[in-house]
Amino acid sequence: MNDTSSPAALRAGVVVPFVLVALIWGSTWLAIKGQLGTVPPAWSATWRFILAAAGMMLLARARGESLRLPPGGHRLAAFAGLLQFSFNFQFVYRSENYLTSGLVAVLFALMIVPNALLARIFLGTRIGARFIAGSAVALGGIALLMVHEYRAAPVGGTAVLIGAAMVFTALMCASAGNVLFATQRAKAIPNVALIAWAMVWASLANVAIAWATSGPPRIELSPGYLGGVAYLAIVGSVVTFPLYFALVRELGPGKAAYNGVVVPIVAMGLSTLFEGYRWTALAAGGGVLALAGLVIALGGRERVAKQAG
Repeated sequence: MNDTSSPAALRAGVVVPFVLVALIWGSTWLAIKGQLGTVPPAWSATWRFILAAAGMMLLARARGESLRLPPGGHRLAAFAGLLQFSFNFQFVYRSENYLTSGLVAVLFALMIVPNALLARIFLGTRIGARFIAGSAVALGGIALLMVHEYRAAPVGGTAVLIGAAMVFTALMCASAGNVLFATQRAKAIPNVALIAWAMVWASLANVAIAWATSGPPRIELSPGYLGGVAYLAIVGSVVTFPLYFALVRELGPGKAAYNGVVVPIVAMGLSTLFEGYRWTALAAGGGVLALAGLVIALGGRERVAKQAG
């Protein structure tokens, strides 16, 4: 594992993609909200990753990366794609029917918790006392945010509970996908080519899920909807996922996950501006605790005992 405490870790090759990914992903939560309406969420997610898969294939060719995968590569791409780009986003898109985009982003920042647990089990990454303490603080903050949302929601906040359940299901799927992308077997495959095929397999799964749950294909031909699909596919996926998984390889999963501290700040700001999210002392306190907990949890050095393929 690279030591990111040295000045070399602050070079532009790390800082620039880190900030870029955080800013873009901070905006995608609101963009997803704009995809909900006449088109079922399942189909909106499907169109995004069909376009993203095509874009990622073109990116791989432009970078001179072969799209041929080694033996077992397609099986890895299929499993990782189903978890990261299909099941994850199918639940995320549905969750924003029930929760504000900013709150979904804050909840999703807690992916560091299952990430750490799964990495400990499958990759041998050790979990330190600082991480445990920070996670406890962050969970307390999330609890306050959920209480605020529950109180503000109509009829007992049933919608909030449904949305939260969807987010946490998406969390677990994304976390499992992250661990697959972090294995030594995945690192042996060119980054963009692996992501491209993962998106191809995910797109096939998304079509099946969308057709089974929402009927035949549906799409809205308005400039706003199509522009949103293009932004989420090209900027929010083709640009960011190669940068993010490159950061994981360069910094390690823990340090790369500092991204999750910045994303909710951007998302909550946009939610306040465009969705009318109303801050209370309870919500503000919860947000501060959640982000402070994540900073505490990720502040220590990451140690790896072993790497499993």
